[in-house]
Amino acid sequence: MLIAWTTVATRAEADALAAGVIAANLAACVQVEGPITSHYRWQGKGEATEEFRLCLKFLPSQLLALEAHVLRHHPYQTPEWIVVRAEHVGEKYLSWAQASSSPLPL
Repeated sequence: MLIAWTTVATRAEADALAAGVIAANLAACVQVEGPITSHYRWQGKGEATEEFRLCLKFLPSQLLALEAHVLRHHPYQTPEWIVVRAEHVGEKYLSWAQASSSPLPL
């Protein structure tokens, strides 16, 4: 299982992105956290911005399609997109994730 993170500016953007991912069956689960405060440098200037973080849990076979979907629908010019592999996933959770995010029939 893979886990990805991205951030958006508003709860509405987070909910819309999460709903689109789930509707497209590209992740088993998307959690929305926030608001959080992100501190970063943008165009040479220090920034502190309130954002909402999405945590996406999905199968390796979904990575390319999920990344393309998120980047296509993301409101930011340079969105955060970080993906890591889970070291261990409980057997029941993994089975649920596999069943709930398998490709939709045509």
